[in-house]
Amino acid sequence: MGTPATTTARVPLVSVLEETIVAARAARRDDLVARLDAAAARVRDPRRRIVVAGQVDQGKSRFVNALLDVDICPVGDDTTTVAPMRLMSGESARAELVLAEPRDGAAETRVEVPIGDIASVASRSDLTQGRRILRWELQLPNPLLADGIVLVDTPGVGGHGTAGASGVLGVAQSADAVLVVTDASTEITAPELTFLRQVRELCPTVAVLLTKIDLYPHWRRVHEADVAHLAAAGLDVPIIPVSALLRTHALRLQDAQLGLESGYGTLYQFLREQVVARDQAATARAVAGDIHSAAEHLALALGSELVALRDPKQGAAAIEELRAARGSADQLQRRTAAWQQTLADGITDLAGDVDHDLRDRLRGIARTGEEWIDENDPGRNWEQIAEWLTGTVDNAIADNLLWTHRRAVALAERVAEHFSAVGAAELPDVRTDLDGESRCGKGTLADLEPDIGFGSKMLVGMRGSYGGILMVGLASTFAGLAMLNPISIGAGVIVGGKAFRDDKQARLARRRNEAKTAVRRFVDDVAFQAAKESKDRLHRIHRALRDHYAGVAERSVRSIDDSLRAAQEAASLENARRDERVQVLERQLRAVAELRRYADAMRAAADGVGGGGGVRSGGADQEGGESA
Repeated sequence: MGTPATTTARVPLVSVLEETIVAARAARRDDLVARLDAAAARVRDPRRRIVVAGQVDQGKSRFVNALLDVDICPVGDDTTTVAPMRLMSGESARAELVLAEPRDGAAETRVEVPIGDIASVASRSDLTQGRRILRWELQLPNPLLADGIVLVDTPGVGGHGTAGASGVLGVAQSADAVLVVTDASTEITAPELTFLRQVRELCPTVAVLLTKIDLYPHWRRVHEADVAHLAAAGLDVPIIPVSALLRTHALRLQDAQLGLESGYGTLYQFLREQVVARDQAATARAVAGDIHSAAEHLALALGSELVALRDPKQGAAAIEELRAARGSADQLQRRTAAWQQTLADGITDLAGDVDHDLRDRLRGIARTGEEWIDENDPGRNWEQIAEWLTGTVDNAIADNLLWTHRRAVALAERVAEHFSAVGAAELPDVRTDLDGESRCGKGTLADLEPDIGFGSKMLVGMRGSYGGILMVGLASTFAGLAMLNPISIGAGVIVGGKAFRDDKQARLARRRNEAKTAVRRFVDDVAFQAAKESKDRLHRIHRALRDHYAGVAERSVRSIDDSLRAAQEAASLENARRDERVQVLERQLRAVAELRRYADAMRAAADGVGGGGGVRSGGADQEGGESA
């Protein structure tokens, strides 16, 4: 196979995987074959998931349309994305609407929809039938998508009726890259910085797209201000100015200069260097780990048999060691194993802590809202209250999700420590295991009684003044004065004013009570739904970690059993066949050792260099005569 330092650059990864699969199949290790087959499938179909996210009305869907040179995502002043839209490569244009069954939230129903009807589906009850829209899945014959790119257009963050930051983060946490869109009309806002910080913690490859630079001549000043804001927030994230309109014109006119001004050339360079290359390096590291692990398992059985054939005394000692290791490995498979207890206790503690953290955040928000309501008139400022409440609750749920993610990673590492006695533990990709689209429904804030109008004020005052006039007028009549006299009129004004002030205070108190009730109901609805989402997420984490480490334990036991059986059979092998078997084993061990050295060299190369790769961009985005 050659020296590992030179072979890593010229031997196809799939070829090495196939050699390892052949060796595992020859050893009758179906468990290793299945794991290596999955790794080979990952190498042959390297789909890179790019999520487009951002606040409402920032131009996400228009950007996606311009990037793919299609008119597929609905755009317009009164149109917004209400569910994630996945765009993948396909032989023909095809759209499927994925709906959640009302009685079983885990069950999904797929409904095929004509491409031209995508924008009108949300209002068609005959298709949804009261079921919640989970996502769109679209297949398009497109050169960019054919390169293995999967684009995900997400609902706007901060808009009413959208999935919110928590829902978008649920999609972004398993992404290879996230493009956060903000337009050039104003500098980046505090909510956008908060969302960017949350995305950056979940996904290492993030870029900010400054859109609509064709509409705002001052976009360069906004760009400089945004760079300063990101630096002040400690966010090392590039900002790429782009224009979907210039990109569309450049493709239509095949104008290289317009393509350069659109900024999409810089975007493709970012995708090549930061997404494709990084993904290739990550894939190489993961596959190298699989090959190295498989080689270790195979070498254990081959080496044990070889030792027993060469020296029966050493073989007997090796058999005793394997029997002791068999007991330790067998302990890992039992339900009372230490790692399973650590995992179960960790999930139980995590569930309680996550629930407490979420409720504590929501109670603090509700308390702050009620204090603000006590000091202000909610009837006049209800829109501001609703906007603040939804945004703050959304950020609280998103921060709770990030906290859950960090605790889950720490738990996975803690469980892995129990496997150090048997061999190097294989850490799962918790980011992928956590993949689940958080769709926390936040309910609807109740409408409050509006502030009392001028006509109502007059009616209240007239009612009070009429009563005052009647009461004082009757008393003055007994004194010999007319019903309407200066005394009765003055009394009517005083009583009417007091009645108006009392009514105003009563209405304000009622509005405040209604506002507090609405806030509590809203927060309770959020807590109820978010708790269900949190429990489901923890169940997925528990199953993923349990299955992963159960597989590690099973492979360890299988390797030790095979080694023990091979060593015992070698001890009873006839002398005439020993030399022939030794030669076979030595040849197989050399091949396995070569695979292991290749895996080590490949991992070192992936850690040192990002790798190559490219993404097609189209002829209109040219820089210096080269296709961008």
